[in-house]
Amino acid sequence: MNHKSGFVNILGNPNVGKSTIMNALAGEKLSIITSKAQTTRHRIMGIVNGEDFQIVYSDTPGILKPKYKLQESMMSFVNMALTDADIILYVTDVKEEYREETGYTLKIRETGIPVIVAVNKIDLSNQTELEIVTSRWRETFPGSPVIPVSGLKMFNLDTLLNAITSMLPDGEPYFPKDQLTDKYERFFASEIIREKILTNYQKEIPYCSEVEIESFQDEQKIIRIRALIHVARDSQKGIIIGHKGSMLKRVGTAARKEMEEFLGKKVFLELYVRVAHEWRDNPRMLKKFGYL
Repeated sequence: MNHKSGFVNILGNPNVGKSTIMNALAGEKLSIITSKAQTTRHRIMGIVNGEDFQIVYSDTPGILKPKYKLQESMMSFVNMALTDADIILYVTDVKEEYREETGYTLKIRETGIPVIVAVNKIDLSNQTELEIVTSRWRETFPGSPVIPVSGLKMFNLDTLLNAITSMLPDGEPYFPKDQLTDKYERFFASEIIREKILTNYQKEIPYCSEVEIESFQDEQKIIRIRALIHVARDSQKGIIIGHKGSMLKRVGTAARKEMEEFLGKKVFLELYVRVAHEWRDNPRMLKKFGYL
């Protein structure tokens, strides 16, 4: 029996459920999920192994027109995903406004890389609406499988997985069979904190915040983590901290509980807030945070 192995890069517009689908396919929460657009900033790999296959999924930021250097870096991760994919998993959803042709769908077609279209959130649709949506995507990507799914409800993911494995090229595994991702525990700790910022604050605060893990000490019975929350302006520091530290405490408590579940060990978490003026347009800061 031949072994199959390949890179399946997940692309699509913001908020269509790319991260939800990757987490569901990988069987682990590797990408943070919120209802806000631009939740995913980095490219994150999730590795799934079978007896005769290895799929390396790659979650990417949503496709957008950059307004500042951080978003330019996010789009560079998306563009890179067009160059090293064996299969492109293009995720849309039943509610996304359909356009006859966008620059990016054309760009995907021009690569010649095999495409699978996953139409997500079908639990929010009816049969008539779904048939119209799937028909349109078959016209956009002629000859490509168009598969209705619900990442949230875990519906029809077996059909999606079968389509992916059938299109994988023959090859040896790229990673050890017991490896789950390309990221380290420090990265996931920072992303968990950022997820709690996204869910607990409104307006510009989540988009102006970045989390840096200053120290990560894995002791025998406890992991001690010191994290810095960077904000872009002085006025945002007080909002993050809240009255008598109430908001920062809420974020810290929620993040610590999820870290303990993810890491399988007690966590002692210290959170601090620092102003890094307009860091989203500062190449030095973006490099420090791993975007350049």
